[in-house]
Amino acid sequence: MDKVVNLETFYDRMIAQRIPAAGDIGHFNIIRLEDMDVSGKFQPTTYSRRNYYKVSLVSGHSVVYYAGKSFEIRTHALVFTNPLIPYHWETVSAEQTGYVCIFTADFFGEARYIYDYPIFRHPENAVVPLDSHEAIHYGTLFGNLYRELNSDYAFKYDYVKSMLLGILHEAQKKQPIVGNVYRGATAHERIALLFTDLLERQFPIEWHTQRLRLQTPADFAQHLHLHVNHLNKVLKAITGKTTSQLIAERIVEEAKRMLTNSDLPIGEIAWCLGFDEPNHFSAFFKSRTGVTCSRFRKSQHI
Repeated sequence: MDKVVNLETFYDRMIAQRIPAAGDIGHFNIIRLEDMDVSGKFQPTTYSRRNYYKVSLVSGHSVVYYAGKSFEIRTHALVFTNPLIPYHWETVSAEQTGYVCIFTADFFGEARYIYDYPIFRHPENAVVPLDSHEAIHYGTLFGNLYRELNSDYAFKYDYVKSMLLGILHEAQKKQPIVGNVYRGATAHERIALLFTDLLERQFPIEWHTQRLRLQTPADFAQHLHLHVNHLNKVLKAITGKTTSQLIAERIVEEAKRMLTNSDLPIGEIAWCLGFDEPNHFSAFFKSRTGVTCSRFRKSQHI
């Protein structure tokens, strides 16, 4: 699968020491950017996933490449990344200040609980621009979090967890929630949004044992309690594409990501994406991209 940067690799680049987790609560730490080893920081790095969540408050000119999109930060921003999506961060200006919070999924108990937050699930919500006043406000919040973690308060991890949740909710309120049903939407728009969210929840494929649960228009229609013809009519009216086209396009997108960022055999990728026979997947991929899976993978590693 994708190259994964683990906590040990992350701490190799730190001047600050790693704070061990207490008991079985998972790992959490907050580090000031000035305590990070930024040698060679102007060299772009390859895309990689982390095995931890990351919440950053940054000030300085930089570009975040995340989920196939680029986000330029010219002044101040909050940035949220999750363990499932590969990314890299390229700094532009020499001066970078702020804080970086890292934590594992088990710090909050159930991984899905945190992953369902739109700021972690939807790339459009991952970067929250801040004006100077907001940057000062969040700087105070992160500063308090930093001081609390380094205190000797017996219940500091419970307190830190609630402080971090407060930051997550404040940030979400600033962003439109992509993929959610919104007030005032028509019935057709609500169905299209529900379909899109249901489709996106299946991606990215993280493990070789993970397989798409919903693969056909009938699967989605049944899950949404609609007749398949009605679902197709709605999506055609809203997007100009049929249900099958939308599903196929998303599968091709994921196939390209897996062929580029993983070393899984093509047959295993085919199985993960819902194809029982590798040759059916190969024919599907070539019909929509014009190249074979093998040729596409080779072209990405030249």
